[in-house]
Amino acid sequence: MKYILYTVILLLVLIAVAVGIVSLIERRKPKEKRVRGIRKILLCVAVDLLLIVIAGAVYFGNYYHGDQNAELYMQGSETVTVTKTRNGYLFDGPSEEQAMIFYPGAKVEAEAYAPLLCELAEQWGDCFLVEMPLNMAVMDYDAAEEIQNNYNYDRWYLAGHSMGGMSAALYASEHEEELNGLFLLAAYSTKPIENDLLTCSIYGDCDQILNREEYEDKRENLPEGSVEVVIPGGNHAQFGSYGKQRGDGEASISAQQQWDAVVQAVKIQTETA
Repeated sequence: MKYILYTVILLLVLIAVAVGIVSLIERRKPKEKRVRGIRKILLCVAVDLLLIVIAGAVYFGNYYHGDQNAELYMQGSETVTVTKTRNGYLFDGPSEEQAMIFYPGAKVEAEAYAPLLCELAEQWGDCFLVEMPLNMAVMDYDAAEEIQNNYNYDRWYLAGHSMGGMSAALYASEHEEELNGLFLLAAYSTKPIENDLLTCSIYGDCDQILNREEYEDKRENLPEGSVEVVIPGGNHAQFGSYGKQRGDGEASISAQQQWDAVVQAVKIQTETA
């Protein structure tokens, strides 16, 4: 939320500066012209603010929603209980020792990742699904800190999909000592992650959303010994359950198979660490 506040403050400052500059110019004009000029300034400012609000509402209001399958998994299972938390949802499974905090992809409803996290909670450990402001993880990339402060687990892992993965990596680069591992789903780190933090990058070979050039360029930001897992037939959208994503490749495996591949990768990497 702090990034939304920073953006609003910046806009107000820019508008104030613009008004101040024009006001100085207007002072050199006769009184009547100054009044008309100020009215025009206020009208322009009001119109600009309205356009910004409308553009923001259109952009952020258009996002991917979890499908019926996601809604079903939000009900939990025989071994997983889903409860609402202050930050999102807790998928509470049999494990009491380890947990994963998950950041959703940009403009994707958090609930769309319920199938993957429910599977992880059943077979591996508890999962915290974070609801992000305006469905943009970058706006609250340090959300994991509050969760870690409020819950007690022996081992903490952070994960994210697409921009959610990039935001998770940003948090991990600043809190390496507080984490036991990082899982990037179709994502990369824009900042160096030092030390020996367990890091695993997972993507599907049919993914057409992930920028492979950037992915390769940013590979050096991951710790030495980081692991890469390529899912044959997997694409970008099937890490979640929100239907097809514009520009994505066609997957040749089912979403269930892609979730299973992620769960398997998480289990293998954390068991051998």
